[in-house]
Amino acid sequence: MNLQEIESEQRNVCRTHGARFVAASLDLKVGVALDTMDKSPTNGLRHPAQGDTTGWYLWGGDEFSADPDFFQPLHTRHLVERYPRIATVLGLPPGYRFLMAENHLDIWFDPKLLEV
Repeated sequence: MNLQEIESEQRNVCRTHGARFVAASLDLKVGVALDTMDKSPTNGLRHPAQGDTTGWYLWGGDEFSADPDFFQPLHTRHLVERYPRIATVLGLPPGYRFLMAENHLDIWFDPKLLEV
């Protein structure tokens, strides 16, 4: 999938879920728990962007850790290259979460994510 196709899919996901599209700039960073990304399901949540980040935090599996080293910064560009399927939901605005498994995708709004 090229970048234009990814953005088109992001806009479709937003439209389907009644959310406004908020691009996750390829030059900004996401927080990724790289050691967990081979686990299923894939989880993501988006806080409001701060500094050079998109606000996205991603991890794999059922366990979330409060360890300050759980997430590593990764440019969105590299995330899209490594995990193109995840890239399709990165246009969701702050306050949204997703859970993605092989043939399953849940997306929902969580207002608590805006309280940071």
